[in-house]
This record gives sequence, structure tokens and C-alpha cells, in this order.
Amino acid sequence: MHESHKLYLGHAGLLGDPRLKGLPLVVALTGYAEAGQAARQVGEEILETLDSQQVAEFDVDRLYDYRSRRPRVKFIEDHFEDFDLPELSLRAVTDGLGQPFLLLSGPEPDLLWQRFAQSVVELAETLDVSLVASVSSMPMPVPHTRPLPVTAHGNREDLIAGISPWKPIAELGGSAAQMLEVVLGERGFDTIGYTVNVPQYLADAELPQAALIALEHLGAATHLNLPTDRLRESGREVEQQIDDQVSGSPEVQAIVTHLEQRYDEHVGGSAQRSLLARDESEIPDADELGATIEAFLAEQDEDSSED
Repeated sequence: MHESHKLYLGHAGLLGDPRLKGLPLVVALTGYAEAGQAARQVGEEILETLDSQQVAEFDVDRLYDYRSRRPRVKFIEDHFEDFDLPELSLRAVTDGLGQPFLLLSGPEPDLLWQRFAQSVVELAETLDVSLVASVSSMPMPVPHTRPLPVTAHGNREDLIAGISPWKPIAELGGSAAQMLEVVLGERGFDTIGYTVNVPQYLADAELPQAALIALEHLGAATHLNLPTDRLRESGREVEQQIDDQVSGSPEVQAIVTHLEQRYDEHVGGSAQRSLLARDESEIPDADELGATIEAFLAEQDEDSSED
């Protein structure tokens, strides 16, 4: 039923199924930046809500560094159980309207990136993938009180135009998903990626609204009906909790107000530049801003636990 092929174990029947040819491929790999836990939530929401079948499973024992990202395990009174081992797989999924697509999800590899990328290329070629659409998130100095900006990238200009209000030029540490975008693009595949800009002071929190925005952009690009109802509802609750906490600190409110002013200036104006390109006198730097708000939110959590 299965046959071993390089870094993955493929389901021969599904890899040869003509119904899986020419589908879009959604990539949601965790481990890079993780701001708001957007990619993880996207992958989990799709797999928990929609029907799917495993097409290929990657050999995580060869790709994953267990000591740098230790799996979770439960200790119940006198024994351990539920060892949560990582899974990196390609699955065939059916959307809310019965349309099939492919999903590559799980932790990005720690090792063998070039061989991993080549394996994904081979799978994409075997399945004649029509579009590769990835999601990720980055911490940025943006306010939680405004729609989260999205940086669009890839080689499909029609799916990028009009989304990003600024066009930064930067050099940064790369991710496996970014490497896939480059390699797949070089091999002639259409690629598109959506990086959600998450408020830096909330980057460590789980923000359903970040995953919601990512899913909405994915749905528009791939013409798929993707699950958003649960994220939309939980996002409202999280926004209310954040507003309640922030409203208790005039200092935090002042910082958020500065971020709102910068956001409105750049998103509403014609300037095409990164929010990171700022006047040093206008707002605290990213580290100072994050430390101030994180300290306040931590204090509120401690107060709540004491009540």
C-alpha cells in the first residue's frame, strides 16, 4: 500500500489517483517566528474541521531535533502517557463545498532542508500541483486595534497586487516554507505566500484572528471554502480580553495610540514603506515596546490567578 521514497513514505494509490492531480497545495509549517501561532492554528483548524487522507508522511526522526523542540508528555499521578510526537505530512483534504486540495503541515524540518525541498518538488510534480500557497506570521510593531496587515509574496502577481501597503527590502533568517517558495518557483510552479503581521507585544500569544486572516487569504487565492467560524468567534473573545487588560494601563494605551497613528499613516496614505522604518523619536523601539506591554499583561495574569 505504501512505498518508501527518500524522506517520506507515500501512499501509492493516492499519489496515482487522477482526482488528486492539478490541485492547489497549502503549506502551513510551524517553527518559524510563530507570531500568534498562525500556521499551527491554520493546520489544526483544517484537519480538525475537514475530512482528509494522508498522501505522504515524512520521516520526522531524520528531520526533527527532539532536544531543541521537545515533544510534550503527560504525567498522570504515577505514570507518563500521551507522548505527543510530531507529524509532518501531506494530506488530501476536502473543503466545505466538496472541493479537494492538498495540505502540507507540521513542524518545519530542523535538518536536511535541501533534501526535504527536493522531496516536496517531487511530490508536487507527481501530483501536478496547480498553485503552492503558504501561510506564516511575523511579529511587527502594529496595533491590535486595527486589521492585521498581510505581506504577500510569490510569483503570482495577480494574487499579490493590492495586499501589502508597503514594500520593504530586508534580509532575515529564512524558513523551510520560504525555501520551498524559492525552489518550487524555480521549478516552474505558481507560488503565493501570506505572512500575517502580528503585534509584537502579542507574538507569544495564540491569536485566532491571525489564523483567520491567513485562512481568508488562502481561500481567496485558491477558491476554496475553508473553515473560519470557530476562529472568528474565539478571535472576538481574545480581542475583548486584550482590550480589557490594555484599558487598565495608561502607559500601554499611549503606546498603542502611537502604533495606531503610524498604522493609519502608512496604510491610509500613499507611502510604500515598512512600519519598521520609523523616526526614532516617535515610539519606543520594538524591544522596549514589547517589554512594556508584556510586563503589564503578565502582571494582569498574576492578579487574575490570585483572585
